[in-house]
Amino acid sequence: MVKTMSVPRSEYPRPQFERSQWLCLNGEWQFEIDAVDSGTERGLLNRGLNSAIIVPFCPESKLSGVEHVDFMAAIWYRREVTIPSEWTGKNVLLHFQASDYDTTVWVNGVEVTRHRGGSTPFHAELGPDVKAGEQITIVVRVRDDWKGPQPRGKQTQRFGNHGCLYTRTTGIWQTVWMEPVASSYLQRTRITPRVSSSSVDLVQPVRNGRPGQIVRATLSDDRGPVATVEMKVGLDFYPAGTLNIPEDRSHLWSIEDPFLYNLTLELLSADGTIIDTVNSYTGLRSIAIDGRKIRINGKSVFQRLVLDQGYYNDGLLTAPTEEDLLADITLSMDAGFNGARLHQKIFEERFLYHCDRLGYIVWGEFPDWGCGGYGLEHDHQQPPASYITQWLEELERDYSHPSIVGWCGLNETWQPNGDTIVVLDDVTRGMFLAAKAMDSSRPVLDTSGYSHRILDTDVYDSHDYLSTQDFWTEIEVFKARHAKIANNDVFMNRHNDKPMSTGYLGQPYFISEFGGLWWNAKEAQSGGDSWGYGARPTSEEEFVKRFKALCDILLDNEEMFGYCYTQLTDVFQEQNGIFYFDRSKKFDMSVIKAIQTRKAAIED
Repeated sequence: MVKTMSVPRSEYPRPQFERSQWLCLNGEWQFEIDAVDSGTERGLLNRGLNSAIIVPFCPESKLSGVEHVDFMAAIWYRREVTIPSEWTGKNVLLHFQASDYDTTVWVNGVEVTRHRGGSTPFHAELGPDVKAGEQITIVVRVRDDWKGPQPRGKQTQRFGNHGCLYTRTTGIWQTVWMEPVASSYLQRTRITPRVSSSSVDLVQPVRNGRPGQIVRATLSDDRGPVATVEMKVGLDFYPAGTLNIPEDRSHLWSIEDPFLYNLTLELLSADGTIIDTVNSYTGLRSIAIDGRKIRINGKSVFQRLVLDQGYYNDGLLTAPTEEDLLADITLSMDAGFNGARLHQKIFEERFLYHCDRLGYIVWGEFPDWGCGGYGLEHDHQQPPASYITQWLEELERDYSHPSIVGWCGLNETWQPNGDTIVVLDDVTRGMFLAAKAMDSSRPVLDTSGYSHRILDTDVYDSHDYLSTQDFWTEIEVFKARHAKIANNDVFMNRHNDKPMSTGYLGQPYFISEFGGLWWNAKEAQSGGDSWGYGARPTSEEEFVKRFKALCDILLDNEEMFGYCYTQLTDVFQEQNGIFYFDRSKKFDMSVIKAIQTRKAAIED
């Protein structure tokens, strides 16, 4: 039974492109499970549904009030909404921040949009038939095929959790909302900072733009306006312009000082009337490759990353509250990490907003697992074209966040070198080229670990976990296999003793997964079925010694630009986090932080 509650996750869902008027549609919706996807034939579009759910939490989660963890071929949502009377004369946009996987939306019985993909936003223009002050009926059907190939990240295809795969997410799992716009309106801005010229480049799409209209962009700091540019609509396909920042107002964004400029965007009619206004922000920072170093604003920064899978014990992929999003970043920083690999999940935009505010660097990744088992490891499994489609949607959504320092579209693609490789090569190159075409301002990693297929990938990496052998013997092997990077001799993941990657050409190199050391104080003496990588430490003190030994090897390596430790929190049966699944502490974080925050060999 659903418990009535105040509107959950009621904060504005798109903080880098914010309008003043909007309506959050989170909260209680009618709901019905359609076990075999017969709902259309049974008339679910045109009648009330038999239960209720709390949006934006998926029906598998506790917070949804449903907590149904079995397979669901389809699910339905229904809600009546009154369009605010002050939206008279406006075009209403209905937004879904994320719904997994194949979503169809009807308003007053008319289909208004359909979207395939579980992690990226989509919207519908409701058109002239939807008027202010009137009530509309929104019906949503979400289908999710758990047998076919589709990008699903860490969601299990079995009934229960196992290994490193977890409870599924079906249907709506991020905010549903509406906003009013004029017939012409601004679409998401592409913001590119240029530290070398102390400027910010803008590309500003306009929906239904008309010749004579002007886009005006104003950059401000706490002293007031810094720079303004006006861009004509109707000449170039997208209006574009540059905001030039005077030397005395130039303030770089960095990990230590994550300064953000305010950015106001206005669409003006030919007579100067303001048609649309959007509030945004940006940070002035650069990313460049210098040999094996990655420089931020010209400074070599050792990236002390943590693997963050973004799961919550009561919300699954959805953070219960805004405070929970923020807490995951501050917990990580308290442990000495300066960033994260956002692993097998496209994190919500408000998480990236807090990363921007706090100077927490992240790699944008795609939840590719789900084709042929974990990843793209079987040549006969054709990945859906929507892999690249959804990847492009993510790149478009997140392009302008200063905290994102790199892109990686695939994870642990598994196939040894050989003459039969066709699908993996094509998909890897497609994902890589898509990111390069969309973004020339950041490095792109072709795949995280295992099968590197692109010789000129911007960054190279490996995953290196110790086995169940004696830790102190094996760590010497760990050190030795990363000691020859200067000679272009890097550790490559292998399958059946055969390399899975093409050659290494001297790119920046890091261990993007390591550690994963198990620790659960409650099970340390009694055993248990949770797991981590390698032999279990026998005490908290032993864990800390092992953690320090691993980090010291990588921090002392003069040829390595960073690492990514597995992982931030436990996730269900995988109990190798720095924190427990409920985010409570396992260790004295001042000790963990001290181990990580000493100067690394590659830093200036």
